[in-house]
Amino acid sequence: KCVKFENGLRPDIKQLIGFNDIRDFSTLVNKSRICDKDGKAKANYYKAENDKRGNDLGRGKPYDKKGKKVDEGGSGGKGK
Repeated sequence: KCVKFENGLRPDIKQLIGFNDIRDFSTLVNKSRICDKDGKAKANYYKAENDKRGNDLGRGKPYDKKGKKVDEGGSGGKGK
């Protein structure tokens, strides 16, 4: 039952769990859930850090949605 369960796991979780050779089904399920939860937390952490870093550097798309370059002068180009 444990081997069948391990074979159905995602590869990243299977890699972490597989080497432990756990043969108690409830322990295997709980360890798998913990690995999945930790993986999601790690992904969310790095996503938040990446978003924060991108905002701090002031990087944005230099073009609007229609493909026209956005004026970086600030006055809107009127009154020149």
